[in-house]
Amino acid sequence: MHKYITKAGDTFDSISFDFYGTEKYSSEIIEANLNYIDIVIFDSEIQLSIPKIDVKVENTLPPWKR
Repeated sequence: MHKYITKAGDTFDSISFDFYGTEKYSSEIIEANLNYIDIVIFDSEIQLSIPKIDVKVENTLPPWKR
């Protein structure tokens, strides 16, 4: 697990995007930090646990360019 100290204005979505390049892993971050589940927008200086996830790189090229 990584540790992350929030900045004012952070959200689970924005933290997911910063770590993994996509918002789709925000639920995994929430599950690792259930004591903060009710927070939508974080204040600064809150320590969160960020799970290690093997991010699958999706091929975004159309089939004719692969």
